[in-house]
Amino acid sequence: MNIYSSIGAGIVIFALIAYSLSIITEQRKRLVSSFVIRFLTIGIVLDITATIFMIVGSSNSAFTLHGILGYSSLAAMFIDTILIWKFYLASPTGTMVPKRLHLYSRFAYAWWVITFFTGLMLVVLK
Repeated sequence: MNIYSSIGAGIVIFALIAYSLSIITEQRKRLVSSFVIRFLTIGIVLDITATIFMIVGSSNSAFTLHGILGYSSLAAMFIDTILIWKFYLASPTGTMVPKRLHLYSRFAYAWWVITFFTGLMLVVLK
């Protein structure tokens, strides 16, 4: 693995931590706090940065199976970040997250985690 891919792999672990702190907090409390917003935003920035590093460092095409899974999970989390921000800005503090947004966040995060572990397995089995 070259230096760019290694840096991207390290950054994506921090994205996993930030996403996990954010989504698990939202799922348990059903509220969007500044903590949730902060770590979700950090997670998306880290995820985009890691993706760029991994694309630059990859000797494969950007459109491998894992690449497509990664782009789709990044897109799902990006959409979730936008929806959570919209809800946060439009709702008074303490308003429960609507069920549809709550479920979307759960499924987007699950999809992202599955993609993360798929990439991890590709590296381990290589």
